[in-house]
Amino acid sequence: MADDPYKILGVKKEASADEIRSAYRKLAKKHHPDLNPGNKAAEETFKSISGAYDLLSDAEKRGKYDRGEIDASGAERAQAQSWRHYAEAGPGERYAYSGGGGADFEDLFGNIFNQRPRGPAKGRDRQYSLEIGFLEAVSGATRRITLPDGGTLDVKIPPGTEEGDILRLRGKGDPGAKGGPDGDALIEIHVAPHKFYRRMGRNIHMEVPVSMKEAVLGAKITLPTPAGDVAMTIRPGTESGTEMRLRGRGVPAHGKHEAGDLHVKLNVVIGPADAALKTFLEGWAQPGFNPREGLK
Repeated sequence: MADDPYKILGVKKEASADEIRSAYRKLAKKHHPDLNPGNKAAEETFKSISGAYDLLSDAEKRGKYDRGEIDASGAERAQAQSWRHYAEAGPGERYAYSGGGGADFEDLFGNIFNQRPRGPAKGRDRQYSLEIGFLEAVSGATRRITLPDGGTLDVKIPPGTEEGDILRLRGKGDPGAKGGPDGDALIEIHVAPHKFYRRMGRNIHMEVPVSMKEAVLGAKITLPTPAGDVAMTIRPGTESGTEMRLRGRGVPAHGKHEAGDLHVKLNVVIGPADAALKTFLEGWAQPGFNPREGLK
């Protein structure tokens, strides 16, 4: 029999779904076979963690486990049966089953003598966690993951995938019973942050430094975007903090979703000290201009 899934994940029995998910992510990252190649202990621990999360992340399975209807492996437990004594029951109630809800006489003996065999049943779903890069989530990619048993799955990541998305690979879970369909593999996606891109829905935001000369005189600069470099024009007299939008340069269109935009915030930087610039600024005046006029 498998160990208590609550103890495996290190959470209390009354833990919320978010607390269970957080505990699973932390342990899965620590013991994942890809991060511990050749470590059989880590591999076995990862299997236990995955099994515990598979049970506790499913509200129905978790409820059955908490009520003692299934064990930690998901197998049904034998139900204790209690019967009212014939003499204590009223007419029409004799032989009534009182363990875990009523059952009629026919149901009772049908279960006892296995006269109602179960039909085909779908296999259990398996849950996995996969961290991908920011640009992989934006533009789409194919990643191969290693399973606890050493097998692999190729996961196709669609463009626009977001943090916490669940990708379902049908038929890649546990085998079905008695000819039933195989279960599915459920891949929970985690997106690593990017060093200068930030995503808000279908739009992408970034901050771009420009020199004082480029801001004062205007310039054309090369800007990196998720889809490749583009040329962007900076108008003369551009203020620091100016925001520009490049339409269609955010998350690409996919399915029913339109392409997002790339929002660019320009930050003017002075750069290293320069004697010529210092001399120029010392003799430069802007009569009547007070940048803090609005603070009065």
